[in-house]
Amino acid sequence: MLFLDKPTNHLDTETIDALADAINEFEGGMMLVSHDFRLIQQVAQEIWVCEKQTITKWPGDILASKECLKLVGEESQLSRRTHNV
Repeated sequence: MLFLDKPTNHLDTETIDALADAINEFEGGMMLVSHDFRLIQQVAQEIWVCEKQTITKWPGDILASKECLKLVGEESQLSRRTHNV
């Protein structure tokens, strides 16, 4: 079982790709904590979201998750602007 916590923090693009290849060849289980959408997209078979003291399986892929986060961020910015008016 591999537990990887932000393994790409100091890696360049080529090394991230090499890490993804190695992870995909690994025959055991893995838990990855990362903000690196490039790596997640290459290796994740399931995505679990941890927030508000719960863990939920994400129904889509990492790109759908990224789009959802973008929309939430835009709503938050809009809310802050309307409160400051």
